[in-house]
Amino acid sequence: MPYKHAHYGIAFVLLVILIGFWASYFAVAGTGPLAFHIHALASIAWLLVILLQHITIHRRANAFHRQMGKASIWFFPLLMLGFVMIINVSAQRFAEAENPHAIQVTPAFGIGMIVAMAAYFTLFYQALRNRRNVKLHAGYMLATPLILFESPFSRIMGQYLPWMNVIGSDGPHALIDTIVIGNALAAAFAAWLYLRHREHGAPWLLVIFFTTLQSVAMWFAPTAPFVGQIFGIYARIPDFVTMALGVGIGILAGWLGWRAGLRPARKGRTAPQAA
Repeated sequence: MPYKHAHYGIAFVLLVILIGFWASYFAVAGTGPLAFHIHALASIAWLLVILLQHITIHRRANAFHRQMGKASIWFFPLLMLGFVMIINVSAQRFAEAENPHAIQVTPAFGIGMIVAMAAYFTLFYQALRNRRNVKLHAGYMLATPLILFESPFSRIMGQYLPWMNVIGSDGPHALIDTIVIGNALAAAFAAWLYLRHREHGAPWLLVIFFTTLQSVAMWFAPTAPFVGQIFGIYARIPDFVTMALGVGIGILAGWLGWRAGLRPARKGRTAPQAA
């Protein structure tokens, strides 16, 4: 089976999340908007699902692995819902103009979340579509933690490793510096994995593409007036509409990916296709 040591990488991302969000979330978990809890629960649970899938397939527990894979199709919409709810919180803060920091940075966070959702949609769709190709399927699923990496690591950098911010922007934009650097590290790791698995390296190229796109979009968002205008329009959309859209996007990814990965019917048979 490919990527036999991947469980160490997933565990590392979980540790980064715990350290990065300890002060702002885990230590005060009883407070904060519901969106934070949904997003945290869904993101951590997603990593645990991938970790268990990796362990079960390497221990030849194929039946349990397949059951978890099918369950992930129902769970994925919750992951998308969590992202949308965080975007909604950012949009509300932007609309209420809580402070200059919110006005300048929250549109960038919104764009970053949208790019992350697009990355997850693409990777999960491809994982389901290629579920009969073990190396590709594993690569696409194991690529998803790298999309999560920048957010908690940027907080670690800001709190404990400020010397890593070699960009050194002033004011609120310094936070985006740390996100860009976190994405650069994720992209560098993906490039290393691509060089080791070139024949089935498409998942890692997608990680490089989406992390780079996210960095560029977030970097220029604070200086692009139209971004704030669009974000202001988004803020006026009722939350139930955007949340329903997020769940629908998650359902669509699972449905399209599952259908695309169905085994082709044999010639001369008219029976329905089987998974």
